[in-house]
Amino acid sequence: MTALRSRLRIGTVLTCCTALTALPTTIHAQDAATDGDGRISPVIRLPAITIEATGADDDANTIVAHEFQVGGKVATNILDTPASVSVITQKEIQRRDARTLEDALEYTAGTITDQYGTDDRNDYYSIRGFQASTYRDGLTLGSMRGIREEPLAYERIEVIRGANSTLFGVADPGGSINFVTKRPRAERIAEAFGTVGSDDRKEFGFDIGDALTPDATWAYRLTGKLQDADREYDFSRDDETFLMGGLTWQPSEATSISLIVDYLDRDATPNSGGYPRFGDYDRDLFLGEPDFNYLNVERSTANLIAEHDFGDGLTLRSNLRYSDTADDYGYVYISGDDGTFPVPRGYIAQEGEAEEVAGDVILQYDRSFAAFDSSTLVGLEFRDVSSAQSSFFAAGSPIDPRDPSYSGAPVSLSQYQDLDRDSTTKAIFVQQNMSFSDKVIATIGARHDRLDITENDGLTGTTSSDDFAETSVRGALTYKITPEISAYLSYAESVAPPSLGVEPERGEQYEIGVKYEPVGTNALFSAALYDLSKTNISVADPDTLERSLVGEIRVRGLDLETKAELNDRIDMIAAYSYADSEVLNSAPVFGVDVIGNEVGVVPNHIASLWLDYTHPGAGQRGDMTFGIGARYTGAYYFTTQNQNGRSEATTLLDAAYSYAITPETELAINVNNLLDEKHVVGRGTADYYNPGRTIAATLRHRW
Repeated sequence: MTALRSRLRIGTVLTCCTALTALPTTIHAQDAATDGDGRISPVIRLPAITIEATGADDDANTIVAHEFQVGGKVATNILDTPASVSVITQKEIQRRDARTLEDALEYTAGTITDQYGTDDRNDYYSIRGFQASTYRDGLTLGSMRGIREEPLAYERIEVIRGANSTLFGVADPGGSINFVTKRPRAERIAEAFGTVGSDDRKEFGFDIGDALTPDATWAYRLTGKLQDADREYDFSRDDETFLMGGLTWQPSEATSISLIVDYLDRDATPNSGGYPRFGDYDRDLFLGEPDFNYLNVERSTANLIAEHDFGDGLTLRSNLRYSDTADDYGYVYISGDDGTFPVPRGYIAQEGEAEEVAGDVILQYDRSFAAFDSSTLVGLEFRDVSSAQSSFFAAGSPIDPRDPSYSGAPVSLSQYQDLDRDSTTKAIFVQQNMSFSDKVIATIGARHDRLDITENDGLTGTTSSDDFAETSVRGALTYKITPEISAYLSYAESVAPPSLGVEPERGEQYEIGVKYEPVGTNALFSAALYDLSKTNISVADPDTLERSLVGEIRVRGLDLETKAELNDRIDMIAAYSYADSEVLNSAPVFGVDVIGNEVGVVPNHIASLWLDYTHPGAGQRGDMTFGIGARYTGAYYFTTQNQNGRSEATTLLDAAYSYAITPETELAINVNNLLDEKHVVGRGTADYYNPGRTIAATLRHRW
């Protein structure tokens, strides 16, 4: 038996699969043959040979992905995708015990995470110096939404660095992060795990599925997780319930329809309150109020994903999603710090709910001509969101961090925001790929978004509305130097989500890159140079709070990344990024001239390295895998004003160990921040520290 995992581009693999189907499974040589001298050659009898080739990545068993999905909006082959991209597979997520998106992105080029320490309302990260937008199966989830996604729900996490509104619509310029939902498959999936660890962490999860009918026309999948845990500070909690069920109907190889429904419920605490700026404090110190520290999120989602191949190169894909979300939080924060005690505090709270319907329809037509191949993609996308948000505040009593004395929840809160917002987005997009002699690939794309926004202010009794019409374009040229090496040059634009009365912020990026997939090794090497700028930046006047469009920021840099299974024992993930940021144009920010300054929270250097070594089992002893990781983050200014201090350049170590108790059962131990290094990662009215050392032990069983 010879199993071949594809190391070549998808087109080659599909061609091989087509050819292999024409071969008999057992090949017999002739009993005898006559050579040129008339002699009878010996009989050669070959055993049965089975060759398995697949064009799909095996996310559960490899850290190296060779295909890209993003809802079918780009080329499936990473080597042919004219952008700097990363794929974080299910194996990598499990191997590093990534519990949040921030954890998953820690070893990804160009990315910095966790700038706000114990603030757990959102996943905080930036790519190439700017905020990035998140998507699920190619449809937007938005950014800074007050919801942390559950990695267990996804097969993989895909990252496209830099501006790219042509693919996704209104989006932040830093990049795009796409979650690929786990779907039912016509094969047995059976896995359960239990984890215990630091901060009183206890969780149980499962992922099971199979075909429902003998002909695999119907398949199901059920995924879930229960978590009971705390955060690293006193009076905290981090509890979660997640359940997802999916059903797939595939009446033929040409048609597939999947319905996936999931429910997420988080009962947690949002913040420790931060730490005074002048001093060094233990991470478990809590300067909020035990009676007023809550974060509740409840979300129900239904996804309908359909695909039909009409034949002759014509394919239709469609994705429809409905979600209903309710969330609220309240906590006490340090509202200032002049180096004296006690420090002042304030109460803040927010309630929100949202209902969303989003969907797209994509038609793709592939055609081969004598001199070139063509792939044309045309799509329609829509999104309708109705949301309500109320925000409150109150002055709090001061607290002495040397001897905290808590005063309880506030008697009353003052409401400062009461908004009902309806927004509708309609878009049409087109992308054309032309491949000439399998050497040169030209990519051209355009997208037009129409946005209508209406806001009702319950405090003033006023209604405001606005509409925007934005067009973004994308162009790229890819040259296949060899079947293993490609180089590309690209230009892409982005349009950030707008606010009423202010034009959308726009981004544009020039990029040149190269990718290498060596034959014989499961590996992908990539390098990219880019020039990314953001214009129409909204700057608020500190006196009138009015916003004006006067800003322009530019980041130039280099991203290098490697994911490789060097042999059957050693896996490697390596990344390095250099970024040079500068404010090119801006009005004073809170009275400070920022032109020429570095952008806040943009280090010049980021580097990471993860190595896994597997020691094969012998006798009764199973395989053992040892992992070690290092994450380096250079110094950066906390704010763009460059007057609020700088972080320290730091290196954090992580470690992992796993032991195969049986072929089906594995024990894994993960340690993040092995040396318990502590430094300030964010600064506002208070300081925020990086997460401390955590240890987790997971027992995982597959059957």
